[in-house]
Amino acid sequence: MKITEIKTYLMHAGTGDALAGGWARRNWLFVKVFTDEGIYGVGEASGWPRVVETAIHDLTEILIGEDPMNIERIWQKMFIAMMGHGMTGIVGGGALTGIEMALWDIKGKALGVPVWNLLGGKIRDEIRMYAHAGNAETALKMVERGYTGVKAGGVKNPLQRVKEIREAVGPDVDVMVDVHGPPWLTVGDAITLGKALEEFNLLFYEDPVAPENVESIARVRRHVDIPLAAGERHANIYGLRELIERELVDVVQPDTGRAGGLMQMKKQAAMAEAHGIGFAPHDGSLGPVAEMAAVHLLATLPNFLILEHREDDVPQRYEVMEPQPIIVNGSILVPDTPGLGVDIVEEAIAHYPSRGNISAPEMDEYVYVQARYGRDRWLKA
Repeated sequence: MKITEIKTYLMHAGTGDALAGGWARRNWLFVKVFTDEGIYGVGEASGWPRVVETAIHDLTEILIGEDPMNIERIWQKMFIAMMGHGMTGIVGGGALTGIEMALWDIKGKALGVPVWNLLGGKIRDEIRMYAHAGNAETALKMVERGYTGVKAGGVKNPLQRVKEIREAVGPDVDVMVDVHGPPWLTVGDAITLGKALEEFNLLFYEDPVAPENVESIARVRRHVDIPLAAGERHANIYGLRELIERELVDVVQPDTGRAGGLMQMKKQAAMAEAHGIGFAPHDGSLGPVAEMAAVHLLATLPNFLILEHREDDVPQRYEVMEPQPIIVNGSILVPDTPGLGVDIVEEAIAHYPSRGNISAPEMDEYVYVQARYGRDRWLKA
């Protein structure tokens, strides 16, 4: 079997005005790898979808004629081919991911087995997920739908949100908070916020500081008695190595669309397992194909904790992939069909042409570190 062609499918994955910024400018990028035996595989790439698409096209010429069953060989060939462009970041990681994911789909289809079977066999039949909740009302709705974990996101009054959500859902629901590691959030304030969050018994405190300086999260680690989580902005095993080896976090969160591929994530999980660190992949900006790929991987991991899930984020999610996942009481059932068990719907994707993929931050001064107003109010519940 030989690779004959690779196609990409870029689409708009936001709602409302695409010029509004934020989620309105989100894109998804899907990939198809074709072979001379009529078997094709699907994948999904993230990181910066419009740019990643160009990277995939660049890599295609060195993959034509390769045997798609030799996944590690092909991954290493792509990785080495990109070395001349500098360290492999999220663009390279996204390109590697989309192609490698599709190769696993091909291999599973060719052998007649689901991808989880190729990754060591499954430990569990369903993957527990958490939903997003910006307020107590939404949190209660998610709990009514069967979710046993909810996460409050954003940098606007996170302490107040967590307090209200915890009071609403009670002690039997896991609550998390993600402050997104903004560059203006000082280590001191991240520590102050973390200490104030301790009373709410969170499952984890995500991205308390910007990831560019690992010593920042090390300082938070020393002063806050609460589980920390990070890793969604990193690619491949090297990006997470220091967080894991120095045990700076309790949970690692690689993004299934830009981590470098399912085998890179399997290796990351093994590294984390050796240090007693949980594994909870980022899924907030991803489409449905990457989510299903995560389901296959997480079925095999002993240190899997919980998977992020965007419930009812955009209608496109339910149109561009088939079949849809089966979700029961806040968990996705692990499929038994060969490969990833899903396919993209090209006609539906074509209805959502890409309309922008980046937005300027909401501030008057575009600087890396900006003074924040209202500190006292922000740090109160």
